[in-house]
Amino acid sequence: MGNHRDNATTDVLLTAEKFNRHTFWCGQSGSGKTYALGVVLEQLLLRTRLPLLILDPNADFTRLPETRSTTDPATADAIATADIRVLHSTRREGPQLRTRFLSLPLAAKAAVLQLDPIADADEYNVLLHADATLTATSDQTTYLDALRSSDDPGHQRLAKRIENLQVLDWALWARGDVAATDVIDDRPQATVLDLGGFAHPAEPKVAALSVLEHLWARRDERRPVLIVIDEAHNICPPLATSAVEQALIDRVVQIAAEGRKFGLWLLLSTQRPTKIHPNVLSQCDNLCLMRMNAPRDLAELADTFGFVPEHLLAESPGFRQGEALFAGGFITAPTYTQMGARITEEGGADVAVPLTV
Repeated sequence: MGNHRDNATTDVLLTAEKFNRHTFWCGQSGSGKTYALGVVLEQLLLRTRLPLLILDPNADFTRLPETRSTTDPATADAIATADIRVLHSTRREGPQLRTRFLSLPLAAKAAVLQLDPIADADEYNVLLHADATLTATSDQTTYLDALRSSDDPGHQRLAKRIENLQVLDWALWARGDVAATDVIDDRPQATVLDLGGFAHPAEPKVAALSVLEHLWARRDERRPVLIVIDEAHNICPPLATSAVEQALIDRVVQIAAEGRKFGLWLLLSTQRPTKIHPNVLSQCDNLCLMRMNAPRDLAELADTFGFVPEHLLAESPGFRQGEALFAGGFITAPTYTQMGARITEEGGADVAVPLTV
């Protein structure tokens, strides 16, 4: 990254240690936001031992282990020897993104099954007791069979709900395979969760909920990880449209408020600040702003990031692709920059307009 506003060629340096604060990364479509995020993640991968967990809805980071032909050999070797694991859903080759229904906490199971503890009190109570007695069974089929075979009508109603929703038919479930939470527990240098290839719209959200719940449940271990959420409006929007989404919002809000002391640090990337839950946005101490035209969004950023002079934010509509403003704890002073070239391949790309020949 280089300073571009004063015709200088000096590098712009971010303080890696200050990624132990939550970071907000934003820019409208076409600003180069995802490409630029890749530039910074590559440097964190090469220059720190901070594990990266990347929630990737558009397969933009699935090629993180692959270096470009222009990359110098030493850097290419460093990437090649790094422990980078990609769990796929958009392609069948390689390790697949899977998780375990039985390992979800009670509230998450209830969200998946669309059970409210008050409105669906009887079925929720059955789930509560089944969670205490049946989750040690070998697999989810055994779990369902135990509910079906019970003489208790409540157990049978819960079994019918599970069957009717076809939840256990989802491709997401591990069914004896390695789960994403197993991989994350190894703390590789980077774990990419490719969320975009599932058939049911709830599956990517449940995959994200599974890993975030797992990290939160083990927070007392204080094992640092940078949780990178690309297109974060899909994970923590201002308002939930489903029980699973509400569970996700609640967990991200809690991580934003309390996760720092446990080593759970967020990097949230999205197009507009107003698309993120305000209780998450307000906890961010680092800012990367790329091109943004909407006055409402710039006003929201000025209100949230009061340490950034408004006249600097006002430059954003004039940014060219790849230009950004960095501010916050990870840089000594608010600084404009032009993002440098990527080292690794970008997984996603814009679709070209078909042209006549």
